[in-house]
Amino acid sequence: VRCTCGNTWVTRSTKSEMTVDLCDKCHPFYTGQQKLVDTGGRVQRFANKFGGAAAAQLKAAEAAKAAKAAKAAELAAAKKAAKEAKAAEKAKRAAEYAKKAEAEAAKQAAKAAAEAETEQEQAEVRQLQRQYDEIAKIPAEEYAAFTKLCNQSIPVWVKAKRTNDFSLFAPYLEKIVAARRAQAHYFAPDRDPYEVWLDRYEKGLTIAQCDAFFATLRETIVPLLADIQARGKAVRTDFLDQVWPLDGQRAVSKKIMELWGLDPAHCYLAESEHPFTTEFWRGDVRITTHYMERDMFSNLYSVAHEGGHALYELNIDPAYDYTAVTGGATMGLHESQSRLFENLVGRSRAFVSFLYPTLREIFPDQLADVTAEEVWRAVNRAEPSLIRTEADELTYSLHIMVRYELEKALMQGTLTVADLPAAWNAKYKEYLGVDVPDDTHGCLQDIHWAMGDMGYFPSYALGSAYSAQAVDDLRKTMDLDAQWAEGNMQPLKDALRSRVWQHGRAKEPQRLVQSLCGGAFD
Repeated sequence: VRCTCGNTWVTRSTKSEMTVDLCDKCHPFYTGQQKLVDTGGRVQRFANKFGGAAAAQLKAAEAAKAAKAAKAAELAAAKKAAKEAKAAEKAKRAAEYAKKAEAEAAKQAAKAAAEAETEQEQAEVRQLQRQYDEIAKIPAEEYAAFTKLCNQSIPVWVKAKRTNDFSLFAPYLEKIVAARRAQAHYFAPDRDPYEVWLDRYEKGLTIAQCDAFFATLRETIVPLLADIQARGKAVRTDFLDQVWPLDGQRAVSKKIMELWGLDPAHCYLAESEHPFTTEFWRGDVRITTHYMERDMFSNLYSVAHEGGHALYELNIDPAYDYTAVTGGATMGLHESQSRLFENLVGRSRAFVSFLYPTLREIFPDQLADVTAEEVWRAVNRAEPSLIRTEADELTYSLHIMVRYELEKALMQGTLTVADLPAAWNAKYKEYLGVDVPDDTHGCLQDIHWAMGDMGYFPSYALGSAYSAQAVDDLRKTMDLDAQWAEGNMQPLKDALRSRVWQHGRAKEPQRLVQSLCGGAFD
């Protein structure tokens, strides 16, 4: 038997020779392989008979498919063109509307300014114009995107700080810096973008003024700090780092709020990663603190600080409620009040002596062999540190100066976000003489940049300077130490209410600074 595949074999058939088309050597069932076997040209004959029709049918199908695809592409292009035309028309109408709205707003603002008779009305027009500019000059979609960006960046910053991973936060900071530059261009295209934001937080403040201010501080504080380190007497601090039960720390917080005169019905204290103050209106101000089991004084002075902010907001003239002139006038003035109560009151010998018996009562074991004088010296020791919020009065402004120089460089494009940690560490070594061990204790310690607050930090140093001059002036007519030694804050609060608090934003910031300081700020 002969197979067309070439295989042959012998059987007992009576026929001498047989021919077959398939056998076990070529059938797919046996071989597991597809194999084309052309028996006597049958494949060719089939192709000759039917191949032309099949090819024509296949060609027709491909042509129909191509026509259908072309029609779909034509429809998609037409749809896209219509959508783009509609979007362009919408954008055109929006631009025309914005232009008309801006013209109408300018007309109404001019009318309001002309009709404003009282000082309050004039102040409201100024504030409303400023607020309108901030909203109107930044495109709505960009403003919304930036708000969303900041909301996303804050939890990322918290995680980055807790895990010491700057790379998590870096992409968000890059976007925040870029957005703030772009926004500054809308306000003043020909002005340094960083200076635009300095002015938003502290009206009238310029880079030149900041540079001169910090240069004076640097020239005075850096050599003074070096001299203290070389010749200063050692201060006992061994009792500071120990376990301070959190229940006791909460009792201290409550005591500070009582002494400051903060009514829990109008000022609520909560906990957060970074202490802050927020206000909803004059009768509802919220403050937060951060408890650390081994550092009771951090909490004490955080509450004292945020309490100063709260006092400002709670004591604004009720006549300004629900108007544009309620709230603190500038960040520098706000920080002057928080820094005043935290440091000039809270760290004074008179106040520490008054508070000491309460601390002994709450922490009898921790303060068993510690005197009031030792506590006062410990909380006023001057020494370089890593954390801004825990810095002493002498070195605090150096912490601010580092942040000022770095965020200015970021905004001006002379420093990249990727290089920020190294730049931070270098400046801490240069100005404070300390080595930063990690980013958690370095450039990740503050929440401000995650919130988009580029240009805010100088307000802290200015606030410290304002408060020092204010207290120096108040001492001319008031025995503050005698009052604080009795835990009596009322005379100080009355004076500050008269000079600053009650006015909210009704007066120009420069006038309020002069009123607070008792004369021109020097």
